[in-house]
Amino acid sequence: MNFPSIPKKLSSDHVFMLTMLVVNAGNYIYNLLVGRILGPSEFSDAAILITFLLILSFLGMTFQIVVAKYAVLYENQKLQLFVVTVTKFAVFFGVIFGAIILFFNEELQILFHTKTAAMFILFAMGIPLYFLMSVNRGLYQGGNDLNRMSITYITEMVSRLFLTVALVLLVPTLPTSVAVAAGISMSLVFGLFPFQKSIGIRTNISKTNEILDTKSIVTFFALTAFYELTQIIINNSDIILVKHYFNSKEAGLYASLALIGRVVYFVAWMFVMLLLPKVILLKKEGKDTLPILMKYVGYIAVLSVGIILFTFLFPAFVVKVMFGEKYISIAFLLWKYALATSVFAIANIFAYYFLSMNKYIPVIISAVLGLAQIGLIVLFHNSLQQVVEMQIIAMLILLFFQLCFFFNHNKKNARLYK
Repeated sequence: MNFPSIPKKLSSDHVFMLTMLVVNAGNYIYNLLVGRILGPSEFSDAAILITFLLILSFLGMTFQIVVAKYAVLYENQKLQLFVVTVTKFAVFFGVIFGAIILFFNEELQILFHTKTAAMFILFAMGIPLYFLMSVNRGLYQGGNDLNRMSITYITEMVSRLFLTVALVLLVPTLPTSVAVAAGISMSLVFGLFPFQKSIGIRTNISKTNEILDTKSIVTFFALTAFYELTQIIINNSDIILVKHYFNSKEAGLYASLALIGRVVYFVAWMFVMLLLPKVILLKKEGKDTLPILMKYVGYIAVLSVGIILFTFLFPAFVVKVMFGEKYISIAFLLWKYALATSVFAIANIFAYYFLSMNKYIPVIISAVLGLAQIGLIVLFHNSLQQVVEMQIIAMLILLFFQLCFFFNHNKKNARLYK
């Protein structure tokens, strides 16, 4: 009987997936430690910063996706001209967003009922670095240099974990939310390494005869930014609204629920980052992109079913192990939140697939359902359970429409690869 041989050397894809599993595990340990050390009430302030970091990651992902796409399409001087141009815009937008948060730090404190405004000031200082880091990662992603891209995620995660825990434990006089904000901002410096040297090259760019197709770049950037905005709405509006409508303890409990339930989505990001450059390259070569899409959808579906079943059967065990006894009252909602997140993760794979192929109707669908989710929560928030149920409804509708578009598109193009 012949058994499949084990490869002597892991491919870059396998190394990247293993690395991202480690990074996601590290980020979870970070969230769990902060949650356990602070308790539900103080954790609600830290959760706002963690949510802001997730929002920042989606904004930065716009630059990462755009850079990854054109790193596949462009070469030599044309690529270098593009890199210089997009880096300037990334830093510019980073400074603008940072300045907005800096200017409105006191208003943000009032809006989210936090104990201090200083946490927002420290967080704002790191925003330009995040956008620069996203350009750096986009170049590695587009060039399929997954090993170096993996290292940037490791350095960011490890530094944030150790710096935050060290500040919270060793400087007890420092407000915990300020310690968390400082740890986040300082970790972004470490996340820049290894740094793509071509970002800093400026020589001879002005003398090149290459001209960028700025119209297509701006169009793709705008649509990607629009889609990332829908990601921000869908992924983070619930935590922000709960923080606004509920007291600190309930908001902290809900934040722990969200961080546990989103494990599917964080792992799905790993497949999105692998999917995008491959789809763009296959399309460039005129090959069928459907098999690779189905491969990654299958991975996410299997993972989702497993997590939903486990959280349904052992909710109290999961919450107790991750956050401790103080959070046990939220355990009954865990499988429902995992269901909402799983449905969204699957719908998201389809949306990014079509985005990489310059098909933008799924982006509009996501935007409409993202706004619908906010509307449902604003109208129906009598309890945390009702908040979660509104998300399940919105995400099921989103997946339904994404699948309708997929089957319709696939039907029209079925004859192309016969």
